[in-house]
Amino acid sequence: MNIVLVHGAGGTPATWTEVVPLLEARGHAVTAVTNPMTSMHDDIAHTVGVVRSIKGPVLLVGHSYGGAVITNAGHEPNVTGLVYVAAFAPDEGESVNGIVERYPPAEVSKYMRRGPNGEWSSEHSDDYWNEIGWDVAPEQRAVWDNESRQSSPEIFTDRTGTPAWTVKPSWYLVAAEDKTLPTVIQRDMSARMGATVAEVPGSHFTPRVHPGEVVAFIEKALSYER
Repeated sequence: MNIVLVHGAGGTPATWTEVVPLLEARGHAVTAVTNPMTSMHDDIAHTVGVVRSIKGPVLLVGHSYGGAVITNAGHEPNVTGLVYVAAFAPDEGESVNGIVERYPPAEVSKYMRRGPNGEWSSEHSDDYWNEIGWDVAPEQRAVWDNESRQSSPEIFTDRTGTPAWTVKPSWYLVAAEDKTLPTVIQRDMSARMGATVAEVPGSHFTPRVHPGEVVAFIEKALSYER
């Protein structure tokens, strides 16, 4: 089985730095995409291109906004399932913004900044790390700061087509103390999609903070009898 890992907004494959070696040590073929973040549709197209380049079955894994990408890219015939790690799972016609606007603002909102062209980034101050990513080790915070990129507003406003989770098996790993994508939203989305659900403690930085649990959850999806 081939595993394709999709990062979230502002992210890069560095999101999966702690996860990839564990998966590879277990003999899995792993590809971590770098999406352009120019729009959700562009990111979907790029991820689809990666999936189509792989011979054989693919398990798609998305973190945060990456969940919206795999929700759409998951229709590719060789995709066998979808794994969401503290991730968005929009329904047809929904955008990321449309989901979060139905709930009270997340704590992370006070650290979000817009550039001159409307692009989004988060201000990684000491206060940000203490409140939003308190469980991320200091040496990992530096990596995240160096790797972070701006995100075009269209990744949050583009609308989803028919979600792949309606036709493909799905798994959802909830971050139980998430202040970026609030846990209540994660629980609501995972229940709506009928996913197989597990929870881990901690912040939104689940792939960095709980890589072992993420790998175990991915392997649970890999063992699913199709």
